[in-house]
Amino acid sequence: MTPDEFRALGHQLIEWVAAYRERLPTLPVLSPVQPGEVRRHFDPNPPEHGVPLASVLPQLDEAILPGITHWNHPRFFAYFPSNSMLPSVLADLVAAGLGAQGMSWQTRPAATELEEVAMEWLRQLVGLPPTFSGVIQDTASTATLVALLCARERTTGHGQVRGGLQDEAAPLTVYASEMAHSSIDKAALLAGFGRENLRLLPTDEAHALRPDALEEALRRDVAAGKRPCAIVATVGTTGTTALDPVPHIGELARAHGAWLHVDAALAGTAMACPELRWMWDGVDQADSVVWNPHKWLGIGFDCTAYHVRDPDHLVRVMSTDPSYLRTAQDGAVKNYRNWGIALGRRFRALKVWFVLSAMGVEGVRAEVRRHLALAQAFARKVDTTPGWERLAPVPLQTVAFRHRPPGLEGKAVDAHNLALAGAINASGRAYLTPAVVKGVQLLRVSVGATATTADDVAALWAQLVEEAAALPPG
Repeated sequence: MTPDEFRALGHQLIEWVAAYRERLPTLPVLSPVQPGEVRRHFDPNPPEHGVPLASVLPQLDEAILPGITHWNHPRFFAYFPSNSMLPSVLADLVAAGLGAQGMSWQTRPAATELEEVAMEWLRQLVGLPPTFSGVIQDTASTATLVALLCARERTTGHGQVRGGLQDEAAPLTVYASEMAHSSIDKAALLAGFGRENLRLLPTDEAHALRPDALEEALRRDVAAGKRPCAIVATVGTTGTTALDPVPHIGELARAHGAWLHVDAALAGTAMACPELRWMWDGVDQADSVVWNPHKWLGIGFDCTAYHVRDPDHLVRVMSTDPSYLRTAQDGAVKNYRNWGIALGRRFRALKVWFVLSAMGVEGVRAEVRRHLALAQAFARKVDTTPGWERLAPVPLQTVAFRHRPPGLEGKAVDAHNLALAGAINASGRAYLTPAVVKGVQLLRVSVGATATTADDVAALWAQLVEEAAALPPG
């Protein structure tokens, strides 16, 4: 493809994306296709000879679009938001066009130094103290794995350069809430702690980690000859956006010499608003903090902000130094390949620059406050309508609730709510996710799509009431 051909086709594709965003509200939120339906549009064998790329573009509409669940749809209320604002789309286009490979400063000086700027902007945006340094990771799951690896190496005095965990006399333990994200579980397993040394601890009525349960688990493990290594405090759990008590957890972490990792994957964006920073009071005690600009902030997937108090320790744990990667500038610059797992790194900082330049700090705050107000309005509907009950506080933008018709109890209520979620999602008019919290089947409405308005939230509530009434009793 020549630059002239690229220019012509590129304009065509930009128009396609713009038109897609314009018609997004008319599309079914959840993809209606069945397994295999997308694949059957394509030849199982690669083409022997190339064809003009313009000739395959109709398949975007015929094959690809029906198989897309639209995370930017105004009635996407599932999981957590994963917005991709158009400035972020343009940044990805530029990054792909430049084709930068970020192994080191030398291989892309602009990308490395823009990432330094971008992470400083993000640190200031959420009010973290300047004692933190940051790096862009792909996802919070990866960042949490990095955190637990760093915790392991601090506790063992860099045992990885000796015999690793197999050489340790005492097992190392990791602690988190029973409501913590599954990535904590996965990271603990991948980092070699073993499931028997992971403690997922009880929570209170607001579904936040109970400090007394943590304190007791720590005491019991120390008495058994185990070594507390890492504690994960979650600010905004996936099921209900519960807020673990970071100050108390931080005190216990310090008392036991354990690494404190704060997981604020969704909630981090909310910290742009000074009036919300009470939610992670004590975060300055953390050894590492993770949050996802690719959720609520509008920076397209993938872009995770990972902040650490001791970057030298991070680099020591994560770095390798083969001769073919060494450059003359190594002592004077950051080589972000040594700040995480991946060697090659994409130019993600462009997305941060474009989006924050377009929105500004006040624009971010306005979006957060708007979504919080919409969630509170939905929660009031639940609270004031007979037959509906809210099952958790609403500190952020997610409402956990269920419908409880008269005469239904136990598993019948669970089945009713699962059927209700299925009816909503199958309609294509909205998309929400069910979850089980402490054995109770609930529904989650997560407000956060950029395009969502009060009318969309009101329409979802009306549909919930309508579909609940239409379901057969029992």
